[in-house]
Amino acid sequence: METLQATFFLFVFVPLVNPAPPLQQESLQFYEYDTDVSMGSLTQQDYEMQSKDMRKDGTNVSLDTSLILQSDDTQLDVPPTKDTNLPTCLLCVCLSGSVYCEEIDIEAVPPLPKETAYLYARFNKIKRIAASDFADITTLRRIDFSGNRIEEIEDGAFSKLLLLEELSLAENRLVKLPVLPPKLTTFNANQNRIKSRGIKANAFKKLTNLAYLYLGHNALESVPLNLPESLRILHLQYNNITTITDDTFCKSNNTRYIRTWMDEIRMEGNPIVLAKHVNAFSCLRMLPVGTYY
Repeated sequence: METLQATFFLFVFVPLVNPAPPLQQESLQFYEYDTDVSMGSLTQQDYEMQSKDMRKDGTNVSLDTSLILQSDDTQLDVPPTKDTNLPTCLLCVCLSGSVYCEEIDIEAVPPLPKETAYLYARFNKIKRIAASDFADITTLRRIDFSGNRIEEIEDGAFSKLLLLEELSLAENRLVKLPVLPPKLTTFNANQNRIKSRGIKANAFKKLTNLAYLYLGHNALESVPLNLPESLRILHLQYNNITTITDDTFCKSNNTRYIRTWMDEIRMEGNPIVLAKHVNAFSCLRMLPVGTYY
């Protein structure tokens, strides 16, 4: 009887280490406060997966850590600290062009790696943004300062950020708006103390890419002037707006004019009866949300 010889094969499965995603595939987005319409949310799961600090036993970590996770799969865990003298990429989390400085009680914008494209510095104690904070960081595309104590933004603070597309200053203490960069598509200044005199007449006129503008829960007495044609979402809820004109959204001298891109205007919570200003909405495809009687 012929003997059968069993041969055992050992299969070793080696898990693949996924490289950090390219910048254009980032899905981290802004919070839109007090509204059902969200310009994206940085989910807790995404944050926990991508925002682990780095630690090496007995060695120093280089300041240039923007690409370190792509070349080294060792995860380092540096606990949050209030010591702002630490290098930025130890105090914060630097990951593939993104810098996460959230809930670490910093009081000023930390020095950033020159290749930084995305800065998340939410829920800190920052009171002021200086022009020097971003003077050498021309690669920035998204900045989120939500939930700080910002009262002042120095003139020209964002003037060199020609690639900046998304800026959130929600939940701060601003009384006026800074000059905004030209390629901005999303601007969120919800829950501040902004009055109409704190917004220049042409503040938004040249922002031809601006699609999402959030100014809810402020102290505006009127709708900002010269809103760009590109605007799709406008939130002005819970201000002190008492009146609007036929030229606020439309053009009184052009009855055929239609504001094609505008999808939503929120004006609830203002002391204005919208039904008294019917002609002001003649160019809109949808009536604003608010009080009509």
